[in-house]
Amino acid sequence: MIPARPSDMLPRLSDRLIARNVLGALLLVWGTLLAFDLIGGFIEEVDEIGQGNYDALTAFFYIAYQIPRRAYTLFPTSAMIGCLLGMGALAATSELTALRSAGLSRLRICLSAVAVVGTLTLAMVVVGETIGPLGDQRSQALEVAAKSNDVAVAGGSGVWAREGDTFLNAHRGRSVGIGAEATIELDDVRLYEFDGDGRLLSIAVAARAQHSGGAWTLFDVRRSFFRENSVESSTVAQERWDSALNPDVLSLGVTRPRYLSTADLNESLAYLQRNGLDIGAFENAYWSRWFYPVNALVLCLAVLPFAFGTLRSGGLGKRLFLGIVFGLGYFMLQTLTVNMAEVFRFDLRLGNALPPLLVALGCWLYFRKRV
Repeated sequence: MIPARPSDMLPRLSDRLIARNVLGALLLVWGTLLAFDLIGGFIEEVDEIGQGNYDALTAFFYIAYQIPRRAYTLFPTSAMIGCLLGMGALAATSELTALRSAGLSRLRICLSAVAVVGTLTLAMVVVGETIGPLGDQRSQALEVAAKSNDVAVAGGSGVWAREGDTFLNAHRGRSVGIGAEATIELDDVRLYEFDGDGRLLSIAVAARAQHSGGAWTLFDVRRSFFRENSVESSTVAQERWDSALNPDVLSLGVTRPRYLSTADLNESLAYLQRNGLDIGAFENAYWSRWFYPVNALVLCLAVLPFAFGTLRSGGLGKRLFLGIVFGLGYFMLQTLTVNMAEVFRFDLRLGNALPPLLVALGCWLYFRKRV
């Protein structure tokens, strides 16, 4: 058996060295940011304690259910800072200099770090499609059940609400607009009306319900009235529903697009497109999911050059500051391009793809000139 030459073992040793440093720094940063985020989330919920049966223990579990989604959201930022700190620590001890002197290129060293991030990114994509949305659904159902006795979220059957002897069920719902102009729209709505003895009087099935101007409007309504010995049916394109049901209460049961899985977003987009409804928020969330791993990997690769060159004499503080500034600039650019795509009706894929393409081009030019 021919023993491995030192030159053959060097890449494997360097991979383990870089992976250990980057992974340790990344997990430390990720855990710290997540802890602060959870504490901040709990502090925000303190003001809600006392509404109905919503107490401190319920608020704790409400935040706990959101841990997977919050970890998913914080991962790209944590990966960027973790790569910067991990590689910066190697530079501070001259280990990067030793690896460069041994013949490893900057690109080869950086790819070792990106491989660690890529593995964790894949894991977070799985989380974002499975336990992340599930945790948000559990969190939402817990909050709604605690804060209101007349509204409930029941898994696949959607939102249930009660007003007197009338029960409402909506398969899905969404918040439309921003601030004071925000309204609630419900899809696949059913209204069950009972009398004082619990006998079913009527069932109304509406394609959509919208709260606007202080009143509810039902669209494409099919209503059935149950008489003693017969059933009467009627169909109207639109009707006003005189109900005092508070849309703010119903909004507790409306799932935000960014909390849905890609499959659920795709289903919602198909429904909205079929009915000619606004798809903006859902389309934005849908494509941001697809570009999530691209943004995480490209951003990490882009900040790694800060660990090389003259920055070694500047200390970790300078490297961290410049890396964070670069990362903030990247996120601002991404937000700007996506918003411009929405305003000027460009393809959102272009708005999401432009920032990583520009940064990837800059990385290619950097590594091409500095072997």
